[in-house]
Amino acid sequence: MLSRSAFRPRKINSHRADAWKRVPGFLQWLRGRPCRLADRGGCGGKVRACHVDYAGGKGMGTKVHDKQALPMCDEHHDAQHRWGWQTFQANFKIDALNDAAAYWQAWPGRRAWEDAQ
Repeated sequence: MLSRSAFRPRKINSHRADAWKRVPGFLQWLRGRPCRLADRGGCGGKVRACHVDYAGGKGMGTKVHDKQALPMCDEHHDAQHRWGWQTFQANFKIDALNDAAAYWQAWPGRRAWEDAQ
């Protein structure tokens, strides 16, 4: 028999504690770039910001800082989730952390955002 708590609505995290890790302008800019693996073929779907979640600085149930994200189409993003980062990087011969750092450095709004922090 299920307890009464099994039927209560789930509490939703406000994510206020993570506000310092969120950079919506950067994510929007990333979504306007081609998929990181467009030169390899096999792209499909919308380009999304794919967080490199082994980068550190994350807690359970939270994402890493937005500056540790790459633009990836739905097909490649789904493959990354299925395979995990280690296998994904080995298969495509990429270094996601270095690539994410390069995208962060290339973002035109980076300096203004960093100065405001």
